Amino acid sequence: MRPPRLYRVVRRTVRWLVSVFFRVDVTGLENIPAPPYIIAANHQAWFDPAFIIPFFLEAPMIYTMAKRETVFNRAWKRRLLPLIGVFPISPHRGELDEAGLRTVYQVLDRHGVVLIFPEGRYSRGRALRPLKVGIGHFALHAGVPICPVAVRGTDVLRPFSRIDVTIGPPIKPDAPAWWELSSRVTKIVENVRLALTKGLRGPRA
Repeated sequence: MRPPRLYRVVRRTVRWLVSVFFRVDVTGLENIPAPPYIIAANHQAWFDPAFIIPFFLEAPMIYTMAKRETVFNRAWKRRLLPLIGVFPISPHRGELDEAGLRTVYQVLDRHGVVLIFPEGRYSRGRALRPLKVGIGHFALHAGVPICPVAVRGTDVLRPFSRIDVTIGPPIKPDAPAWWELSSRVTKIVENVRLALTKGLRGPRA
């Protein structure tokens, strides 16, 4: 699906700006999987997405999240930000709220891409904080790979400084042993539903 025009304009503009004012070195583009997938990146500053999203393919649109209370605090932001792939969350102790969880699964179900910072907060320099386990649940439940992206240099950002963006091989979730049984159970239940539906459409006496 072709992303909205505004998203394409913003993406191209940001890519031009960061390429002009910084020495951005991106490696591992060949590791980007086919959508749907999750981008998992370390988080050093609020502008990290500007050094990640523009260097992935333009389509599908890459969604990311921002705090409802601080970023979506104006009516114009609530109208504008969703058009460029930003959706609101109200995290508690680093975990997503119910609305945020639904949005992630909806995007992946539509063969989209979601950028997640699993640390939940900014890193301390180049040292990673403990990662939240939610990203593992997303990958397993949605059956999608995780594309790891390491960003170095945004913690001490200066004009014309070097930013390294390294895209690692995708991490594919191993299907749990119970998935096959669950799939068979689902198929049986669906057959029952079809049989009941057919019966309900039968001739009346």
